[in-house]
Amino acid sequence: MSMNETMEPAPRAALRNLALARCVLAPESVALIGASDDPAKTAGRPLRFIRQAGYEGRIYPINPNRDVVQGERAWPRVADLPEIPEHAFILTPTEAAIDALEACADFGIPVATILAAGFSETGPDGEAREQRVRDIVARTGIRVLGPSGLGMVNVRTKLALTANAAFAEPDLPVGGVFVASHSGSMIGGLLSRGKAKGVGFAGLVSVGNEVDLSVGEICAATLDDPAITGYMLFLETLRHADKLRAFALAAAERGKPVVAYKLGRSAAAAELAVSHTGALAGEDDVADAFLKDCGMARVDTLEAFLESLPLLRQMPLPKPQEAARVPRVAVVTTTGGGAAMVVDQLGVRGVDVVQPREATFARLASAGVNVSSGRIVDLTLAGTRYDVMSAALRVLRTAPEFDLVIAVAGSSARFAPELVVRPIIDSGMDDPTLLPLAAFVVPEAPQALLRLTEAGVPCFRTPEACADAIAAAASRRAPKPFAPRAAPGKNDTGHGQAILLDELTAYEQLAQVGVQHAPATAIPVDESTPLPEALPYPLAVKVLSGRLPHKTDVGGVELGIADAAQLRAATARIVENVRRHEPDVPVERVLVQPMAKGLGEALIGYRLDPQVGPVVMLAAGGVYTELYRDRSLRLAPVDLDEARAMVAEVKGLRALEGYRGKPRGDLDALARTVVAMSRLATLSDVCVVEAEVNPVMVKREGEGVLAVDALVRIRK
Repeated sequence: MSMNETMEPAPRAALRNLALARCVLAPESVALIGASDDPAKTAGRPLRFIRQAGYEGRIYPINPNRDVVQGERAWPRVADLPEIPEHAFILTPTEAAIDALEACADFGIPVATILAAGFSETGPDGEAREQRVRDIVARTGIRVLGPSGLGMVNVRTKLALTANAAFAEPDLPVGGVFVASHSGSMIGGLLSRGKAKGVGFAGLVSVGNEVDLSVGEICAATLDDPAITGYMLFLETLRHADKLRAFALAAAERGKPVVAYKLGRSAAAAELAVSHTGALAGEDDVADAFLKDCGMARVDTLEAFLESLPLLRQMPLPKPQEAARVPRVAVVTTTGGGAAMVVDQLGVRGVDVVQPREATFARLASAGVNVSSGRIVDLTLAGTRYDVMSAALRVLRTAPEFDLVIAVAGSSARFAPELVVRPIIDSGMDDPTLLPLAAFVVPEAPQALLRLTEAGVPCFRTPEACADAIAAAASRRAPKPFAPRAAPGKNDTGHGQAILLDELTAYEQLAQVGVQHAPATAIPVDESTPLPEALPYPLAVKVLSGRLPHKTDVGGVELGIADAAQLRAATARIVENVRRHEPDVPVERVLVQPMAKGLGEALIGYRLDPQVGPVVMLAAGGVYTELYRDRSLRLAPVDLDEARAMVAEVKGLRALEGYRGKPRGDLDALARTVVAMSRLATLSDVCVVEAEVNPVMVKREGEGVLAVDALVRIRK
């Protein structure tokens, strides 16, 4: 944009004329603020990388102390430039970076990347610096990548606008994969590892702290680029989850798969203060449910992260009305040991290898493929012959009992790669009538893997990555449009931000969304107050207070109360127990309920996660609930089909399916109650921060379910 052109100084006006994707990822001009004359220094690398990669756009190094930087003309200030660059890379130290950002905004530069760290990750002083950046963004409209962002690389336009040392790599591999990463160092690691595997990239971007531009917003800006075929997301957190979810939904609509590697599996659960739900649905559990509900494949291994996208393109997402299901896998091999490794790793992840039907074995025999009956189709050394492997793949990829075929190549793949992989490549990868096909290569055979990758065949170097990718692909759920919901707040889980309702008021709140509960009556503890007549003995008696969420812990529960005399005695014991444990909590009333029984118990929880928003959880009830962590989570609200899928995922509820002739529980009523709890996300008059019904008594089929304890925290 020339200074001679009519221009509006505000970056907002610039962004109206230049799309976000253009300014962030494909600028025709860039400024390097604080560029060093030493190409070995961090601040000197971007200019060296840009020139080395062959970028043909205009480059403006800015250095107040030099007229020339690395042989290029330099300018002392942003305001001295002959035009408004489309993207500025700020390479100065932290405090100077904020001043540079202000200068960029004043000059009208639409996008700036901040390399420096020292922001919110460093404590209160850093948080204050980060707020200054937000204020500049809000006031001027400039878009910011970072802070603590190592920049971006557009492989197709040969723009390596990064300080990542890995981009000294010559001949960057061009392809259709777009990478967005919270970690700046990871984009270099993925580039080098991907190059060795034959993976080509369209672009790689380091988002840093996401003070402004986020993973979701940046990726969404590239969705209509036909050259981008899939996305790899390296995530450390789920900031801006709403934008990430919107991107995922749009990617699914366009048939562009997304694979995610999310850190945090080993972190301790982010427990909420008052419920079992917090322990059962920790931070990473919620992240896992979020990614799956967004249709993303979350993998555990770095190998699978790099190798999964070709498989995801072959294994489409389930349709909105379909539940995710475990794929039925066939394994054909020339090496029984190698195949067994894949079978073991799939089994660990809950994916079974299915034995071919007798009709399929007969078809194999008719095609000249003679194998022993078993789950693995072991061709032995005969499988190294082109005609044998080709015939086996034709039969298995048209067999109705399978969803996916895995071909396992043995030692010949290293010494005769063309011979071994040719029948796999020639088996009709572009034929939509055939089942998806993947390959695991047992030896260290890089040439075989490169040939398979170039041909578009999903292929894996390790059995762990192969199984990881398949399980991750199968666990994706069809992303659904956003439903009206309560908005998460920064401090939704804080003690001072919400009110805990007493149990009776909690029942009233839950009744608004259709959760049925056992009859409940409040009785004053004052002995001078007469007891209600015709109480439905035997009773459960519980302290009634919004300050005592864990009633059992303070001796606040008495069960099996048979008559009025026992009720008076039980009430007195509860008052005394609470006085002993919590002397500052007054006890004025107790809650009485008829004792309820069912075929089994369940727990339904709801929480407003500060990052991803409302989630609903179902678990088997009982004393071992938290120990076994047997639960299912979804983003809320859910529909009845989703709730039924959740019921099916909880192993502890399978005993209620009529196991060994026992009566069936009303699991459909349980699913309806999950739907009801999830509707807390849609309330407009109150924000429910956390809710739980535990236990929910599951009665016989057709008799429904009944909540016999409830906890609700609200923020008005």
